[in-house]
Amino acid sequence: MDSLTFEDFLTLHKPQLDAAGVPSHLWEALYSKLVNQVFDAGDKFSMFMIDYEDKQRGEGDPLFSVFVSTQNGIKVSDPNHIYLVDHAWTFTANQAQEHLQLVPLLLQRMAKLMGCEGDISQEEMMNYVLKHMWNYSQTYSVGNSVNVEDRLPVWYVMDEFGSAIQHSADPNFRLVPFVFCPEQVTYSILFPINDVGYNEEVTRDYIEGCLQKDEDSKRALLLPWIPAKLTELSFVQEEPLPKYFLEGHEAETLPALEPTEFPDISDTSIVWKVFAQYKYIHEYLNHPRFIFTDNENEADILWTTTHFKKFKEFSQSSPNKFINQFPFEHVLTVKDLLSVVCRRKLCKGVKTFDEDSLETYPPWLPTTFNLKTELPKFVSYFQQREEKGLDNLWICKPWNLARGLDMHITNNLNYILRLPFSGPKIAQKYLHNPVLFSRPEIGRVKFDLRYVVLLKSVQPLEVYAYRHFFLRFANKPFELSNYHDYEKHFTVMNYNEAQLCKMLHSEFIVEFEKQYPTYSWAEVEKEIFDMLHEVFECATLKSPPCGIASSPQSRAVYAVDLMLDWQHCSRGKDKIQPKLLEVNWTPDCKRACEYYPSFYNDIFALLFLNETNDKVFAQL
Repeated sequence: MDSLTFEDFLTLHKPQLDAAGVPSHLWEALYSKLVNQVFDAGDKFSMFMIDYEDKQRGEGDPLFSVFVSTQNGIKVSDPNHIYLVDHAWTFTANQAQEHLQLVPLLLQRMAKLMGCEGDISQEEMMNYVLKHMWNYSQTYSVGNSVNVEDRLPVWYVMDEFGSAIQHSADPNFRLVPFVFCPEQVTYSILFPINDVGYNEEVTRDYIEGCLQKDEDSKRALLLPWIPAKLTELSFVQEEPLPKYFLEGHEAETLPALEPTEFPDISDTSIVWKVFAQYKYIHEYLNHPRFIFTDNENEADILWTTTHFKKFKEFSQSSPNKFINQFPFEHVLTVKDLLSVVCRRKLCKGVKTFDEDSLETYPPWLPTTFNLKTELPKFVSYFQQREEKGLDNLWICKPWNLARGLDMHITNNLNYILRLPFSGPKIAQKYLHNPVLFSRPEIGRVKFDLRYVVLLKSVQPLEVYAYRHFFLRFANKPFELSNYHDYEKHFTVMNYNEAQLCKMLHSEFIVEFEKQYPTYSWAEVEKEIFDMLHEVFECATLKSPPCGIASSPQSRAVYAVDLMLDWQHCSRGKDKIQPKLLEVNWTPDCKRACEYYPSFYNDIFALLFLNETNDKVFAQL
């Protein structure tokens, strides 16, 4: 640290200081305190126990608040008034319980910090902390990291002093996270935004930086600290305006739709040149009508793994080529847009939910809310389910990540309401009663199915499902507990060191019908195929940017992940209801090739030679 000059400090940290809004006149004092590890907040502030007067302190309510104790008060203009706040606990959400179990002193400190009082057991203390930790947790992420795992949100609880600073809608201080690069240590830094006099309370805005500006959203976000009832609000969802479909997406152009003449596919002497960026196409596509080229310009078919947006230019410069993407296909492959698109299945005048069970329609779409744009509606729905005593377990997912990354399963509303601060999320009703599969060596586990779906045309809609679906299994028996246990609640095991259970679709069908003898797989698959057709029908109902655009030069392959759920029927046996999970762009097809070596031969023959094989494909 002795060699770190102020100029060096600014070179490393100025972008971070600017982004955090730290006034420049405080930078030199911050540098000095970081280099010399000066924690001098105790010289200027005091913590006092909160007097609840006649009102009894509620469970989870704070114990302390912070006041200015220096006689001269705090001046915004004073370049010395910036203070380091240490972090008592840093964690990722799925590690929290493990941390507390492995470090008893951490558990005791967190319980005391969060106001857990009385002589209670370790288990009760654990449950208390896990329930109330979200009232004290803040988050940050390292946005410039190359590795997606390293960019995942990090959560932290500040020390007793930082955690005692209370909320105000009109705060007099800011408290922001700051990564000190030489140590790779994160602190919070406290500095005034107004002059504060002696014995005045120090406050900050708990929901600083929230994108939602309306009062209902603010009420919802403040629920962890300020109880409120939002059940008077309607939770019925409406489709956003077209501009919403463009937010955060790179601009793309639409193809010219003049008649395009492609080579005569009946002429077997014609061989198609393929430029492919995906290595398994090179390894497994050996159909005699296709050869590879490394030259994009001479290719007849471009199969890319990067997003393509210039469809107008492509249709003008290369009218006789194909590409493996459709304009505006992100309406299917981005999670928040997928749920919007799928609700189009509901016609005007049709009920959007069941008044008794609050189950929403269509029945194959799990109830899904956008935590950025529909937060008050979500809270109203959650609280109404709570009032009815209905299951309230949710899975929260980032819009644009897969592989189970940054996903959270919980029935803790405060937990869910903190998640939007770690990036855009959807909240989707967790399937608490899924159809299970008995693995002899383990027991009854969750599983999901992946169907490869081919989109050949939008107008008219021509879409096919690859009949050889793929299976993924959890590695531990399913039960509604330990929601942080990945191998119990998730099925994607091929990206970590967990055991991977492999099973062909034909083997699964035989075993499924043994385990559920009163259910025919043919009937279940019909429901699945009907659902898949409706998904693509919904995605092409509206013109871009709200729907997938027609493009004669486009062909595409997607992977649709789904689960099977039990739907209670008052009469007769319960129904197996397919539930849509997500639609994946440029899916990983390694396993498909290994299981079925003709996979890409069949796909290319269908998409480009019109060779339909009913044993392999079902037209939806």
